[in-house]
Amino acid sequence: MRTLVFDGRTGAAGDMICAALIAAGADPTVLDPVRDALPIRYEVGEAEKNGIRATTVDVLVNGEGDEAGGTVASHGHAHDRVPDEEQDHDRGHTHGHDHSHNSDTDSPEDEVNAEGAGVHRSYREVVALVESMGLPDAVESTALDAFELLGRAEASVHGVDLEETHFHEVGADDAVADVVGAALLLDDLDPDRVVTTPVAAGGGTVEMSHGAYPVPAPATTEIAARAGFRIVGGPIDRELLTPTGAAILGAVADDVDAVPDLAVERAGYGAGDADFERHPNVLRALVGDGGDPGADDDRGEHSADRAQGDHAHDDHTHGDHSADGSLVHDDIAVLETNLDDAAPEVLGGLQETLSRAGARDVTIVPTTMKKSRPGHLVKVICKPADAEAVAERLARETGTLGVRQSGASHRWIADREFEAATLRVDDADHEVTVKVASTTDGSVYDVSGEYDDAAAVAEATGLPIREVLRRAEAEVRERIAEE
Repeated sequence: MRTLVFDGRTGAAGDMICAALIAAGADPTVLDPVRDALPIRYEVGEAEKNGIRATTVDVLVNGEGDEAGGTVASHGHAHDRVPDEEQDHDRGHTHGHDHSHNSDTDSPEDEVNAEGAGVHRSYREVVALVESMGLPDAVESTALDAFELLGRAEASVHGVDLEETHFHEVGADDAVADVVGAALLLDDLDPDRVVTTPVAAGGGTVEMSHGAYPVPAPATTEIAARAGFRIVGGPIDRELLTPTGAAILGAVADDVDAVPDLAVERAGYGAGDADFERHPNVLRALVGDGGDPGADDDRGEHSADRAQGDHAHDDHTHGDHSADGSLVHDDIAVLETNLDDAAPEVLGGLQETLSRAGARDVTIVPTTMKKSRPGHLVKVICKPADAEAVAERLARETGTLGVRQSGASHRWIADREFEAATLRVDDADHEVTVKVASTTDGSVYDVSGEYDDAAAVAEATGLPIREVLRRAEAEVRERIAEE
């Protein structure tokens, strides 16, 4: 399984994520749709951070005219702000590039970093802009997921509805360029799975338009809570994790304790602008084969949302491990609604649409309703932080007049690992992923081959699917018995 790991020990911002993806092998020419839609230019270069050569990304606009905005600060986000400066959370400083590449032209003298430049859009305007770019479906979905996280976080912090949310810096041209750019670069890199280790948030206070707030900023904290990834304080007293960076990670990455087992193919570093005495100001991206998805969410036996580019909010908060030999305690919310007039096409699409909003599992059960009418019971499992968003999406998709939350507050789930079984048929090797379920003491109680992999092997070899599954599961069982 090709895995991308973000390792944010000195935080993350939108430009750092773009830079890390390019350094890890993504092609910067895929950014053309953003350049076509906005009056900006990407400049990709290099900088040295505490002895580490890292990639930089600047979003530039012409310093003259309305599109430069009233106040244009340098790109780089809060990593590079003096803590007492009075500026919003996505303001920064300048990169010291050694050289640049992938520029449309040599950087003109009147170009400036686009931080906060251009119009400041509402959530609805940002969505319309992204949808107008003609992006691939997977890219558009990722970008909209990130902006929805941003929008819901801002709405929650300020006590307004999502549609009423008005972005400030995070709706400006450079923030749109960061979010959509990251989605394009991630799509080009095309990992099977994306994970993030706990991200450093920094410390101290940050000056925003509404006053001084402790780090992490309110919107960043809300995004981390909704997306289910963990943040850690330090290692210095500056704002290291920006709302834009948090939203991108929340939209695409699962939370993991540490860098998983990985046969590293490439390591890339995306630089922030500030120079810290003891800590290289970089976001590391690792790409390789492996990565243990055993703690993934349980949105269905053979969920392939990420492989299909849905990049749903599969926030994954680690459950509590009880005594050895038990399953894992996982906090959840269970939502239900009864439908008597839903079209089959709508019901068929609920798994995908609700997963994008944060659902872990969707079950649709035929039932009989009042006046003996046939209907359906829709049951959805999600994280408690996602319950409101999932309920709203369920109502909008089906037209139901009410969604109830049942009394269940947690579930017991297996520790899961994925093993690769190799089947040799007619002198050719074929790989099938096999899911291994165990209790917390490592006692294996189920081994199940992934159906989609088995179907592909069956198509290629002519073997029955059940025979492919039998062979793959037998190989893994034998391997476990020998350990």
